[in-house]
Amino acid sequence: MKIVKTLIASITLVLSVEVSAFVVSDIRIEGLQRVSVGSVFSAIPVNVGEDVAGAELRSIVRELFKTGSFDDVQVGRDGNILVIVIKERPAIATIEIEGNKAIKTDVLIDGLAGSGLSEGEIFKKVTLDHIRADLERQYVSQGRYGARIRTELEDLPRNRVAIKILVKEGKVAGIRHINIVGNKDYDDETLLDLIELRLPSLLSFYTKDDRYSREKLTGDLEKLESHYLDRGYLNFLIDSTQVSIAPNKEDVYITINIIEGEEFRVDEVSIAGELHDIPEQSIRSLVYVRQGQLFSRELITASEEQIERALGNAGYTFASATGQPVQNEEGNTVDVKFFVDAGKRAYVRRVNFTGNTFTKDEVLRRELRQMEGGWASNAFIQRSKVRLERLGFFKEVNVETPPVPGTEDQIDVNYAVEEQPSGSITATLGYAQGTGLILGANYSERNVFGTGNSVNVGVNSSAFQTSYNLSFFDPYYTVDEVSRGYSVFYRKSDFDERNIARFSTDSFGANVSFGYPLSEVSRINLTLGFEDTNIKEGVFPAQEISQFLSREGNEFSLVTLQAAYSMSALNRGLLPTGGRSQSVSIETTIPGSELEFFRLRYNGQIFFPIIKKFVLRLATELGYGDSFGDTETYPFYKNFYSGGFGSVRGYEQNTLGPRSTPSPNNINSRRDPIGGNVLITFNAEILFPLPFIEDQRQMKSVFFIDGGNVFNTNCLEISAICTDLNDGELRYTAGFAMTWITGFAPISFSLSFPLNEKDGDDTESFQFELGKTL
Repeated sequence: MKIVKTLIASITLVLSVEVSAFVVSDIRIEGLQRVSVGSVFSAIPVNVGEDVAGAELRSIVRELFKTGSFDDVQVGRDGNILVIVIKERPAIATIEIEGNKAIKTDVLIDGLAGSGLSEGEIFKKVTLDHIRADLERQYVSQGRYGARIRTELEDLPRNRVAIKILVKEGKVAGIRHINIVGNKDYDDETLLDLIELRLPSLLSFYTKDDRYSREKLTGDLEKLESHYLDRGYLNFLIDSTQVSIAPNKEDVYITINIIEGEEFRVDEVSIAGELHDIPEQSIRSLVYVRQGQLFSRELITASEEQIERALGNAGYTFASATGQPVQNEEGNTVDVKFFVDAGKRAYVRRVNFTGNTFTKDEVLRRELRQMEGGWASNAFIQRSKVRLERLGFFKEVNVETPPVPGTEDQIDVNYAVEEQPSGSITATLGYAQGTGLILGANYSERNVFGTGNSVNVGVNSSAFQTSYNLSFFDPYYTVDEVSRGYSVFYRKSDFDERNIARFSTDSFGANVSFGYPLSEVSRINLTLGFEDTNIKEGVFPAQEISQFLSREGNEFSLVTLQAAYSMSALNRGLLPTGGRSQSVSIETTIPGSELEFFRLRYNGQIFFPIIKKFVLRLATELGYGDSFGDTETYPFYKNFYSGGFGSVRGYEQNTLGPRSTPSPNNINSRRDPIGGNVLITFNAEILFPLPFIEDQRQMKSVFFIDGGNVFNTNCLEISAICTDLNDGELRYTAGFAMTWITGFAPISFSLSFPLNEKDGDDTESFQFELGKTL
């Protein structure tokens, strides 16, 4: 024991005095708990067998402190053994944050981790002090000048520490006065209307536009600057800004000092730089700035973007264009010179796809308009992106064009996709408004096994219909985008169960169709079909049905031809939010068929952005049918129907329009909807994001106004409730609707209210549909 005490004393003495040079025979490290011995050896600049003296020992201390893992380091010798005694910094066991609401805990934890403060890491008090100051600055940037951050530390066993961060957020400071000084040509009211910051108003409790934040002020200063620079004030300057905080830390007074300067007009517009094979006149035609105009920075920026876009489409991906205004010495005029550097023409080395774990690579590649080895065209790259989005297989499609390392004229085009459900499965038990309980199975997939082909297989039984169907569609039957589809079906329907006049049909048939592209967004489709239908009257059938069957018979074998034109410039294939689409079709039986009739249909929709994420959608569906040849009356079972999902929500499925005339043998029978040969529906929707839901790419929520009805231009004399075209008979509803695309099937519902309901109308405020989108 005496020897040990003597040894410790000798080592302590060595650690406290200057050590003379010696050759290290061994290195001993004491005090380690969590840090590995290897980490220490890799940090110290001394090895066994080397000479060390005071300078080397000081260097060891510096290098170990640099690691940030130690609170104390002492170095000495025990004979020729180098002794390093260290005290590790504590590890962070837990981090708790209390009192925060404006900034989420997850965000704060991520920020702390990014600064080196997370559970399991080495605790550094200086880092905690810096973070405390940073958090206070974050709250100040939100206008919370009363925010205070306090930290508490608790020592735990095994050299650990628990950190508790106590947040007092305080209230967001409100704006009490905004003063703009120096404006002469524009009054205060005009300028204040431009900015986002507002004085308190009756709606401020909801809009919160009277709350101050540094980001808002910075954005407003940019808006003021843009306003003047776009209206000729070349020398406009924001001289200074003062933000005064009241002692209560809740009231803010803002003063903005500006220098307007004078108006300038454009004198000359010139183009300089390397254009390669692009004629200067072609570039000049892209410039919006004209001689004699008021100077406008907005027009210069738009011209720059237009020039760069045009050069990018010609393969000059790295092209740049800069508009430089030069003030003339005499008069308030300015010359604008555009410096254009086309750079080298870029070629695409590879086109890569990521994220398509299910969809095959070839399905994506056939949508490309930018080819590998060809010029890199921005237009083709973006067009390819849009085509991928329109497939409807992906939530999101992003594209990047990084340059190839080591080259000056090559890029890669990288498309990153995020897949989403592209089909639906209706289980053996389901429910849909208007059809009631559904038993059976239905598999519908628009991307079968990732091939891009569509298939639908269904075996269903409900009170309304028993059906068996199989359909298949190949959008790329040929490499030239000629499509082919075919289907076979058998249906046994009782229309009395779907709010339609009392009759039932047994039908089977098949058809084959081919589609031919006309352009990037349009195509024509030709369909040849066969249908055999047997119609059975119900008990006490409607007189309209009895008259038709007595005149034409009850069994028909028909061969039909259909020609259709469709155009889709929508931004997405599923739940679009932009663009437009329309289709028109004519279907007719072959002259000489057992029944001779035709049907015309038109569908169209268009989207208009309103503000931020709010979008206006306008849509319409029109239909008209009539007989020709030896057929005197348009077949009632081919009538159009309206009401419910897909037409006028808020009315029961298929209940709008003409009603049947009960059999004279049962005058107390109800008057069932029988449809008509003219269909008119239109919809106006405002698409809006739902609050508190971050990812809404598979959801659609709308406020809507629907209108429409069906009419009959050939009403029979016996028909008491039958109306020819009459805008006074249109029905209108308003409400809210939503669709959610789940991995099982799309789910849609609506809550609506009729606006001009009439006696006898069948309304239904809440409607639900499984397997369909809005």
